[in-house]
Amino acid sequence: MTPVRAGMLAFVASLALAAAPAHAQDAPADSAAGSEVAVGAEAASPVAPAPPAHRRDGLEALVPALAENAYTLESGPRPFLDRLAVTPAFGALGSERLFAIRVAYNPNRWLGYEAELAHNPSQAVHAILHRLSILVRRPLSGRLQPYVTAGYGMAVVLPGRSVNADAVTKNMLALGGGLELYIRDDLALRAEMRRSTVFGRQANREGLVAYDYAEQTLGLAFYRTIRP
Repeated sequence: MTPVRAGMLAFVASLALAAAPAHAQDAPADSAAGSEVAVGAEAASPVAPAPPAHRRDGLEALVPALAENAYTLESGPRPFLDRLAVTPAFGALGSERLFAIRVAYNPNRWLGYEAELAHNPSQAVHAILHRLSILVRRPLSGRLQPYVTAGYGMAVVLPGRSVNADAVTKNMLALGGGLELYIRDDLALRAEMRRSTVFGRQANREGLVAYDYAEQTLGLAFYRTIRP
């Protein structure tokens, strides 16, 4: 290696050593300035809202309180105030099947009003029932919630194709009780028994004739709270 070339290499190495401390001193200053800017940006930006609760399967929970434990119940008596319940049900009226949909509203914690539409099919005739009822209960702690119910409605009896007759509308009274088994705060299994009495007339008898039917239904009550 020639002396000139060796001198050039030594000069370049000295320049690299001289430049390294300068960059090392500048880096903390730049880092500190960057952190100050970041802190200022965080202070100026609004607080981000909490992310929605997600279930373990990755889906967003409709009721956030149930995201972790889907079958939990709040402590204390069941809340019924300002709650709406929709109950599809299946059962029997007498010896024939009964399909019903019920919608109930609770203006206070112990009383509810319920509207019902039901269909009672049979071979010769079938009936459409519409009824208004009241539900009275004492809210309890735990999953089991009993209640009593009474209602009035109309039964529209529709003859089948084999019977040449017009539809007949009859009055109906019902009295009974039921039990709800809460699966979670917004869902309950509902079993109910009623004694339904249909009033009508017969051609060969004077006055009203009462026909009593046993009614049993089983359904799912879907609850939602309505805020006035």
